[in-house]
Amino acid sequence: MSAHLSPIDSEFETEEQAASHDRWFRAKVQASLDDPRPSIPHDEAMALVEQRLEDKRKARRAAR
Repeated sequence: MSAHLSPIDSEFETEEQAASHDRWFRAKVQASLDDPRPSIPHDEAMALVEQRLEDKRKARRAAR
């Protein structure tokens, strides 16, 4: 049985949950590092997100 963690020390209830999240997170990071696709510069990624948000706003206004 996994020991309970203090909410002051951890966002997880048990050590088992914390370890599981750590494994998941590390696997996600490794998958990203191993991805052969070219990286997207931060400014370009943010511009894409801003454009998508603006498209959603326009669609919402048009639906009214």
